[in-house]
Amino acid sequence: MYIAMNRFKIALGRENEFEKIWKERETYLDDVPGFLNFHLIKGEKRELHTVYVSHSTWRSQCDFSNWTKSKEFRSAHKKAGGNKTVYLGHPIFEGFEVVL
Repeated sequence: MYIAMNRFKIALGRENEFEKIWKERETYLDDVPGFLNFHLIKGEKRELHTVYVSHSTWRSQCDFSNWTKSKEFRSAHKKAGGNKTVYLGHPIFEGFEVVL
């Protein structure tokens, strides 16, 4: 199993807007081989931002990699640049192979 996470810094006061973007977007994940589940999790509030992490679980790293090269991935992310003022910087990706 493989876990893919993106860490986002969301500008203070823009949290509801960020959550709405994620609630209303089409992810196309249910159509992708190897996808198991997804969660958007909210972390702590810091001085300038609130931390959020997108957390998706995959059957394998290969399945995740195939997703990132798919038409579904491109469709799911085509509007990502339209909300730049909500984010402080680019998301930081972390990938993990499940060992237990």
